[in-house]
Amino acid sequence: MKENKILAYLTKHEQWSESLMEIRQVLLKTELTETVKWGMPVYTINGKNVVGISGFKYHFGLWFYQGIFLQDKKNILVNAQEGKTKAMRHMRFSEVGSLDKKLILSYIKEAIQNAKDGKEVKPESQKIQMPRVLKDALKNNPDLKLKFGNFTTARQKEFFDYIGSAKRESTQLSRLEKSIVLINKGETPNDKYRN
Repeated sequence: MKENKILAYLTKHEQWSESLMEIRQVLLKTELTETVKWGMPVYTINGKNVVGISGFKYHFGLWFYQGIFLQDKKNILVNAQEGKTKAMRHMRFSEVGSLDKKLILSYIKEAIQNAKDGKEVKPESQKIQMPRVLKDALKNNPDLKLKFGNFTTARQKEFFDYIGSAKRESTQLSRLEKSIVLINKGETPNDKYRN
């Protein structure tokens, strides 16, 4: 089952599938454990995410979850989500046949050692407030409040972030309507990204 999901992910990016398969072969020769998280192949050690394979419209590559600790002597890593992530770094390619497997393996080995050494940036805990529009909707609809209460705290926070990140009230109300549908289905805004 896991193998099927991994192959499906790698082959859905047709222009990169051969290169993604090559990267996977490099990863499979290491001591990392292959799994699927967020719908993509992720490689772990001792339960810690080390690296993931990524394919996008215009590029492909590797996510190093604690990439900030890599020496990056070749200066090839980028913080693809500037401001959103402190630790993750991306090794990005945009041409088929541009893989230097020895170089990739050296970065992977360093990432493995860093994980073994316990190097990691711990996420800062952030108190996310329930948006007023959601609070009002739950107060006025006991059935919806009950269903919302069945979600874990982390999943409730997905709704807080989804609705609350909108700057305009009209956008918050639009997102609230979509959220009510999701809550009634027992789903969250981020479920579409999960495997």
